[in-house]
Amino acid sequence: MRHVKLGDLEVSRIGLGAMGMSHGYTGAGRDDTESIRTLHRALELGVTFIDTAEIYGPYTNEELVGRALKGRRDRVVVATKFGFVSHAGGGPGHLDSSPANIRTAVDGSLKRLGTDCIDLYYQHRVDPEVPIEDTVGTLAELVAEGKVRHIGLSEAGPDTIRRAHAVHPVTAVQSEYSLWTRDPEARVLPLLRELNIGFVPFSPLGHGFLTGQIRSTEDFDDTDWRKNNPRFTGENLRRNLRLADEVQAIAAEAGATPAQIALAWLLAQGDTIAPIPGTKRLSRVEENTAADGIELTAEQIDKLNNLPPAAGESHDEAGMRLLER
Repeated sequence: MRHVKLGDLEVSRIGLGAMGMSHGYTGAGRDDTESIRTLHRALELGVTFIDTAEIYGPYTNEELVGRALKGRRDRVVVATKFGFVSHAGGGPGHLDSSPANIRTAVDGSLKRLGTDCIDLYYQHRVDPEVPIEDTVGTLAELVAEGKVRHIGLSEAGPDTIRRAHAVHPVTAVQSEYSLWTRDPEARVLPLLRELNIGFVPFSPLGHGFLTGQIRSTEDFDDTDWRKNNPRFTGENLRRNLRLADEVQAIAAEAGATPAQIALAWLLAQGDTIAPIPGTKRLSRVEENTAADGIELTAEQIDKLNNLPPAAGESHDEAGMRLLER
């Protein structure tokens, strides 16, 4: 597995998002043994970048990652996130990036992960009630104290990124980015290149849609947030199936899977990008990491660049309000 630099943090070119092992998708949390095998297999394949968050579960995903990495911690860059759980009474799902909440959150994450330092600590969503300077100032203190090595932001807008970076260097920004969610290209990616901040695309396979395996929501259980997502329902779903089919056609031409093509396209976008496809299955992590060896032709990249945009918003109305603030 080749490596890239996010700022001055070196990580494998393809990471692993652990969220779906415990949270958000059909079957999450049902087979921790398989999830741990998947995490171990990822390490064997050269993945050194694992992503989690306290809200996933909540808490259970960090605990799972901590168990999986016991005895292997020195081989992995561990990223986790704070700010989507208010420890002062609001609980999970409530934004809170106040200094006191960050300190409570980091101590909990360190304990659950079984480590004394978090390699990359992200603000999960921008909290409009707390100036970003106050949030990043607290993170800078945690870096000085040795609890955190690098700081990051998730789904932040350009003004917030610039203000945060002026207080303490931001190592990476994480946002949804894929062939069907290209919003960061307009405003965020140019700024990250200017400031030498790394970029971590999450949901690089469109929440599984770009694999071509999802043709309806009938197999989703009631815990699966995609069941009522605008892009997975009604006429939007029918239109988006055509997009998935076009990725499938290029995959057939390249002798690869649609997931590998979607990841290879992302890797072609720059050398400071490290996508974190999520899976709880060993076979999928093998498939995804093999994208590191795929080189798309200029013609294939051009075709992918010119795919029609996905139909429908990527989140519901409340979720959309949390993006690029």
